[in-house]
Amino acid sequence: MKSDKIKKGLERAPHRALLHATGLPRSEMKKPFIGVATSFTDIIPGHAGMRDLERFIEKGVHTGGGYPFFFGIPGICDGIAMGHSGMHYSLPSRELIADMVETVAEAHQLDGLVLLTNCDKITPGMLMAAARLNIPSIVVTAGPMYSGNLRGKRLSMVNDTFEAVGKYKKGLIDDAELRDLEMCACPGPGSCQGMYTANTMACVTESMGMSLAGCATSLAVSSKKRMIAFHSGERIVELVKKNITPKKIMTLDAIKNAIAVDMALGGSTNTVLHITAIAHEAGVELPLELFDIISKKTPHLTNMLPGGTDYLEDLEFAGGIPAVMKRLKSKLKNTLTVTGAKTYEIADNAEIMDAKVIRPFSQAYHKEGGIAVLKGNIAPDGAVVKQSAVSEKMMKFEGRARVFNSEEDGMKAILSNRIKSGDVVVIRYEGPKGGPGMREMLSPTAAIAGMGLSDSVALITDGRFSGGTRGPCIGHISPEAMEGGPIAIVRDGDVISIDIFKRKINIELSDEEIKNRLKNLKPFKPKIRKGWLARYASHVTSASTGAVMKI
Repeated sequence: MKSDKIKKGLERAPHRALLHATGLPRSEMKKPFIGVATSFTDIIPGHAGMRDLERFIEKGVHTGGGYPFFFGIPGICDGIAMGHSGMHYSLPSRELIADMVETVAEAHQLDGLVLLTNCDKITPGMLMAAARLNIPSIVVTAGPMYSGNLRGKRLSMVNDTFEAVGKYKKGLIDDAELRDLEMCACPGPGSCQGMYTANTMACVTESMGMSLAGCATSLAVSSKKRMIAFHSGERIVELVKKNITPKKIMTLDAIKNAIAVDMALGGSTNTVLHITAIAHEAGVELPLELFDIISKKTPHLTNMLPGGTDYLEDLEFAGGIPAVMKRLKSKLKNTLTVTGAKTYEIADNAEIMDAKVIRPFSQAYHKEGGIAVLKGNIAPDGAVVKQSAVSEKMMKFEGRARVFNSEEDGMKAILSNRIKSGDVVVIRYEGPKGGPGMREMLSPTAAIAGMGLSDSVALITDGRFSGGTRGPCIGHISPEAMEGGPIAIVRDGDVISIDIFKRKINIELSDEEIKNRLKNLKPFKPKIRKGWLARYASHVTSASTGAVMKI
């Protein structure tokens, strides 16, 4: 075992003494040492219930014949960090999380890992660490939150609080209703209730084979989630004994399976960044174009929030990810999973309990998957849009640019009613380097939707969007403005054309005019020039390559 390096031999007497100091009995020294990386914190709703799951993981590890050691991993709630300077730290935290898991696991020579996670950047960070370390690992996502309820109407955090800001500004709701929504939208622990980034990444993790079947959608406070936590603790010991490592699971075929499931669900555009980064750590080449290739071949089978009306609890009660894989079996590869069963066996054993929630191909909501990759003279290296959350009317759009060099400036213009029908809001210098940290734009996109403009206004950015974004919002524009990408030379009044059907996004200027503007472009002063974010900005790569860190 890998842990023999810290517990066997004469020269390890001091190491054993320190291990015994933790309460480790001599009788347990021969067992596999299992690290449980827990991201418990009581400031993130998706993580506040993890103390309970920790107990069940611990019971499972002991039952399986291992010995668990818990260590903490920090997390950020994107919803709380949204719309202010805190969001600069969200995407960069993914790299810190991967580094921390690597550091603790390598320093203590752990034999295996249980990765307890849930929310947006914590899950991909842990998966990146698992691929990098390549020691037996299993992921437990803590589960989605139940829907809120107000006077018989189901509520979700994103649609009923972030969009409420725009509705309030428009005079569509009053103070009392706003207070009621604040109190009722989030009834307890769990990740936000729609197919936003946290839940999309949980579904990606399970369909990739890194979680037990049913883990992604089992609800945060359910006995089923407790049982999955227990069995995950038990299963990791078996994975150690059989030396089933993440790189044997996270193959190109498994990653393609995850992308296909993502497309069928209409998941968050953030998964493009995260899956690409995970593939990078696993040594799998994953060009951005592959997402579009798979999307064109994969029908959109569910109607999940924010673009649709179904909640994660609906998907859970319809059969969860195994049922989605049953629908998609003909488009999936038969890959290895941490369960011990292969993909086809999981799909064959699944039951589709509600065909209205997980539709057959013949009744798909859209012929293509949830995400589209666009290119054009404003985004030569690509851009990403959640096409399943765009109305038919806005799939093709042409409008006048309204240009802002920060999210805050764009938000002020939206809330002061300066954005009109026919505008294309351009928010730039918010990419991985320019932000720094590639902030999510849920506040402006939700305000646009709440004010009733999502069918007449588009928003494009070199930043990114929350999984809760809906409407013609195009992010990840690469190269970003800070790297001198063409988005940096857009001026107020320029005409921007978007054609999602043809995967095109262009600024209506001649090649000569674009060349001249780029030649005369003045360097933009970095917004943050000290601390971790300054270091991050100097090493992070483009969104088109997953915004990973250069070594």
